[in-house]
Amino acid sequence: MSQKRYYTTQLQAGLGLLEETRQLLQVYQPGMSASQLCEAALASGRFPLVTARRLRNIVAECFAPRYMRPPHVAALLKSLADRFTTVELNQLLFIYTARANLVLADFVREVYWARYSAGRNDLQLEDARTFVANSVREGKTHKPWSETTIKRISSYLLGCCTDYGLLTTTGRNQRSIAAYRILPKVAAYLAYDLKFSGLGDNQIVSSPDWDLFGLERADVRDQLKRLSLQGLLIFQAASDVVHIGWTYKSMEELIDVIAQS
Repeated sequence: MSQKRYYTTQLQAGLGLLEETRQLLQVYQPGMSASQLCEAALASGRFPLVTARRLRNIVAECFAPRYMRPPHVAALLKSLADRFTTVELNQLLFIYTARANLVLADFVREVYWARYSAGRNDLQLEDARTFVANSVREGKTHKPWSETTIKRISSYLLGCCTDYGLLTTTGRNQRSIAAYRILPKVAAYLAYDLKFSGLGDNQIVSSPDWDLFGLERADVRDQLKRLSLQGLLIFQAASDVVHIGWTYKSMEELIDVIAQS
């Protein structure tokens, strides 16, 4: 039985941190520990306006949990950082950030896409606050959060969604829902990432990672069919059973191909 995951306040250490992540990927070398990365980043001169304490916090609380805890992720992202477009890379960073921060993932799945499906075109701070307060009451945090913490995390959720392009700012406490769609190269990367994480074909189609992009099971099947037409995989489906043939034997092989397309 998997251990229950609780919501944390880790987002307060940094939201999307998109530019900082790009710079850290440039500094990162495979096999580095978080402390080694921090020292290399300090010595690189890439962060002249960031204090040593703040940089250590960014690496330990943001970069490492998102991109260094899963094996090889930082190395893969480093290899494609200059080969994917900014939007493509940001979508990958969003996936890993949501995986590392359950409160963000659930907010996107349960609130953002629910509002979108209902025809709403905005999200307000109060929407996020209601979600966080209800989650605390439901025992999704290890300990009850104070009202101050609830308000802070609510603001961070909207800020993080804005950083990753799901929202645009329209007012002090209001955001507009953006047209957010998974890009083809990101879909291919995600499908192979799920495969190499050990999931079976049906589990891949049902993965909650697709929900981050508002995709239901039928949408995922359509997405995989499009990837099949591009020759990136072979997708077959009969009723509720799917079979996927994998064209490439490693993430590195896939990245080499899709980065050139």
